[in-house]
Amino acid sequence: MLAERLPGLLPALTAKESLEVTAVHSVAGTLPQEQPLVTRPPYCAPHHSATMAALIGGGTGLPRPGAVSVAHHGVLFLDEAAECSGKVMDAMRQPLESGHVVVARANGMMRMPARFLLVLAANPCPCGRHGMRGVDCECRPSSVRRYRARLSGPLMDRIDLRVTVQPLARSELAALYGSAESTATVAARVLAARERAAARLADTPWTTNNEVPGHALRTRWPLASGALVQAEEDMDRGLLTARGLDRVLRVAWTVADLAGRDRPAAADVRCALEMRTGIRRGIPEARNDQGGSGHDRSRYVGSSFQRDGHQGGAG
Repeated sequence: MLAERLPGLLPALTAKESLEVTAVHSVAGTLPQEQPLVTRPPYCAPHHSATMAALIGGGTGLPRPGAVSVAHHGVLFLDEAAECSGKVMDAMRQPLESGHVVVARANGMMRMPARFLLVLAANPCPCGRHGMRGVDCECRPSSVRRYRARLSGPLMDRIDLRVTVQPLARSELAALYGSAESTATVAARVLAARERAAARLADTPWTTNNEVPGHALRTRWPLASGALVQAEEDMDRGLLTARGLDRVLRVAWTVADLAGRDRPAAADVRCALEMRTGIRRGIPEARNDQGGSGHDRSRYVGSSFQRDGHQGGAG
């Protein structure tokens, strides 16, 4: 339910992006006849039983675009991610880094764009009740470990935000009616953050925070003094990899853009670290204004923002 609302929070596609997305959908055979030009970020949510060819691309003869390309410049949502094939999930590691996928077949080779915002959702254990308040989990500890290990470490290292979602009580659900922000309100805030990032990157080849290489982030746009102390400590303790540090920096820049600050402060980096590692760092817990009704179980939600920023796509 939350993932379906992400495309509405993202800015409209630029003319160049619209042509790219339209071309992909035309080749994939998913372009609606009544919509010759795609102008909004696409949303793709394949079933967890999707094959390698369906998700990455391929097929007999000339390769065809998969879900990672159909979601180009948009959102790719994989529910029940722990039920997906491990090989299929790990195949997304390369396009998450490069922004494209190359599929080779006997009859030819095709390079397809694949720059998307990845959202994963999974139960915490096979029975779905591990960690829930007031409910006993029926799974053995070894079963929980095996279930969570289905999402490999290298793939999870490419996930920027990791959120544990608890089921809402009836009173909490009723209290949300009339108090949640509208999609238009949040989208306006996201657009302002995106414009702030674009202005900062105006004289560079990049337009969003996520496109900026880690080296450039650390050298051309240094953070406030002492802002990286906790991140460096996490690296020393093995909680953060070099790739993870770059992704934390990008999230911190997005948090600062959303707040209207010129550069991230230590609090922005702590916020990015907390959302990545799940370790509380003194950041006030944000209220979930988007609801989340319909879940009768604890859910693990992870997002890899490969183009469209963080916490609503300000990237």
